[in-house]
Amino acid sequence: MSDAVEKMGAHEVAAWLRRHPGFLKQFPDLALSLVVPRDDGPTASLASYQLEVLRDKNRELSRRLADLGSNAQINERLAVRTHQLTLALMRQASAADTLKAMAASLEEDFAGDLVSIVSLQPVPELEQVPWLQVIAMDDPRLAPFHDCLADGEPICGRLQQEKSQVLYGERMNEVSSTALLPLQGVGLIAVGSHDPNRFYPGMGTLFLRMMGEALATGLQRFQQA
Repeated sequence: MSDAVEKMGAHEVAAWLRRHPGFLKQFPDLALSLVVPRDDGPTASLASYQLEVLRDKNRELSRRLADLGSNAQINERLAVRTHQLTLALMRQASAADTLKAMAASLEEDFAGDLVSIVSLQPVPELEQVPWLQVIAMDDPRLAPFHDCLADGEPICGRLQQEKSQVLYGERMNEVSSTALLPLQGVGLIAVGSHDPNRFYPGMGTLFLRMMGEALATGLQRFQQA
């Protein structure tokens, strides 16, 4: 009796599969676990399906591996540039030279289209340059930045108009995306891009943080002198 019931169940399963030929598309792992005869016949199409599933998985794994390799190369280049920037900042002999080195690196090594630095304190010996503003912390213009200056979290993406106006002034319309690095007690470092997709919310900010810490440490040497 049990054999008859099992046989009846198998026939019912087969009949159901005939009515639902797309079933294996929903469960490709089931197709991979089936035992298929190797001789020619009606089962050849299922064997081909199994092979195609394996090929799809192989292509997906290859794509992911290529993406990992590409990301690793990008991160390596960023790590080298961040290290070089840190060394350059440590070699400077004044706060003015430190800020100049930072601005130059952001423009040249990190391909910033428009760099803006807002310092909370006057910078002795620094000539009037287009990328620097000195704005006191209690200045109303910095009100939109109070929260980010308090928590020190980098911001990437499109900035609100009032923030862009402070950072870029008349050139604000040239910037479509920004990486903003707030530094407590120091000010704001902004890198603007013409590309709206260059900086976006959710992108990694590890190297931005490292650059900010290097700059803050470099400037702190002269505050203690």
